[in-house]
Amino acid sequence: MDNQDTGYEFREIRDESGTVTDIRIEMQGREFQLLGPYGLRRLQGELERIKRETPQNLLVLLGAGTPGYLDLVREKWPGPIAVVDKEDALVGACGSKELLDSRDFFVVREGEARAAVNRLTRWQLKNEGRPFRVLSLPAYMRLDGDYYRFVYEHLQASRKFDFWAKTRYPRFKEELPRILLITSQYFLMGELQAACRRLGVPHHFLKLPDQELGREEYVQGLLQAVVEFRPDFVLTINHLGVDKEGVLLDLLDKMRLPLASWFVDNPHLILYLYENLNSPWTSIFTWDRDNLPTLRDRGFENPTFLPLATDSERFASMNGRIKPKNDLAFVGNSMVHKVGSKFRDSILTPALKKSYPRVAGKFNSSDELSVEKCLEENFPELWADFKSITDVEDRLRYETMVTWEATRVYRAGCVRRLLDFQPIIAGDDGWRDILADSNCWTWRRELNYYTELPFFYPQNRINFNCTSAQMKGAVNQRVFDVPVSGSFLLTDYRRQMDELFEPERETACFSDPEEIPDLIRYYLKNPGKREKMVRAARERILSEHTYEIRLQKLMRSMQELYA
Repeated sequence: MDNQDTGYEFREIRDESGTVTDIRIEMQGREFQLLGPYGLRRLQGELERIKRETPQNLLVLLGAGTPGYLDLVREKWPGPIAVVDKEDALVGACGSKELLDSRDFFVVREGEARAAVNRLTRWQLKNEGRPFRVLSLPAYMRLDGDYYRFVYEHLQASRKFDFWAKTRYPRFKEELPRILLITSQYFLMGELQAACRRLGVPHHFLKLPDQELGREEYVQGLLQAVVEFRPDFVLTINHLGVDKEGVLLDLLDKMRLPLASWFVDNPHLILYLYENLNSPWTSIFTWDRDNLPTLRDRGFENPTFLPLATDSERFASMNGRIKPKNDLAFVGNSMVHKVGSKFRDSILTPALKKSYPRVAGKFNSSDELSVEKCLEENFPELWADFKSITDVEDRLRYETMVTWEATRVYRAGCVRRLLDFQPIIAGDDGWRDILADSNCWTWRRELNYYTELPFFYPQNRINFNCTSAQMKGAVNQRVFDVPVSGSFLLTDYRRQMDELFEPERETACFSDPEEIPDLIRYYLKNPGKREKMVRAARERILSEHTYEIRLQKLMRSMQELYA
């Protein structure tokens, strides 16, 4: 048989019963056999020897050989077996394909040698990082020496270099832990980097790959950072950098390297996309205390309440530098385009699509933290439709759409009560649709959190805030940033505010949107009251609610759990 792709020819050698016992190969004018007359005897001796020496190793065969070859390996070797063989024509001629397709073998057919090694590495991770032991058919080194020799040398090198021992060094031996930060464009990571610098915490950045590109490079970068930087734990925001299949969490488990994931958005709209959630090496921190019971229900033993805070320099440095020139301003997204995008992307039943505004209204008025629970308890006619959604991401899109629609309606109702005061509204152009019937306001485009907001808040006598529907009890970023910049904030009341601030002395709140106009009038007429409240809130924030303080609490928690 001629194999045009690889440049060799072969023919089967059969016994009297017609069973293929070997393959004769002709390549570049030379002939050789796949196994040779003593191939099985030699294999048996090798298997017995390495079984005595390294019975716990992961056996890797370079070349599948004949069914008799595979049967002998399966009989003699007690542990997992991988087979690297990209010679499909040979495998077919030997009759070995059916055996390879069984669950007894992990088969690697990648046409590129590095991809084959990467796949074997992932298999190794799933098998507790045990070392490889390689058995190679000499004929395969002749068939494609570059490919099979590359795989062989890399696997041999991994035996000599005990990688997992290198990653299981003692943790938390210094006064300040070493943190590996998985970096992203999320606003909070910049604050954590700055807090690390100010506290003198040793830290290293690992950049996330763009979308799905560079996953192998990302994993390799993580392994290299662990060996070279030797972190005490890994820190990420909202599980960014953690793949949905659980490969990264498996990897951290093998290294016994703790992961701290700080959720500053609803974790239930994120976490159920992920596998292997309840790893003992993963600790969840949440900005919303209300999430703690449900996180425990999902298998996390020690979720920790860690509210948002402020950058002690970025916003605090603006105190007193800018005099206010506007009476009232609001910064926030209208949610119009966000809801629309989720609606277009969601695959839903007609009943779910038609009724989502009604569900959002109920979710808005209830204390229920989960859209799913809100549906189950209040909309039995829609519950079956929701449960019929088999794709997890479609369920997530629906829950997110309802949450954002609830926010849109609530936020629009609050902002309309500002119109008598000629407010500035900074955000997306969806506000033009919501407030198209009024010319009593000024629109500003969305402001950059880092470069523009610190200068914008002090320009306003009153900065208005209304919280997202995903936060029934927690406070958002503005509650910390606005006062520390020396500016006054009027915000909606949230239960958890009272454990962060002294009510009425340090916070000005409304419990019902109907209260908004009267409160604005009162505080515009009483600048002394505003200034006194700002000073008190600012003092509290700088002493208790900076990102340095949050990071110190997170580090103490990780040390107590994993030292």
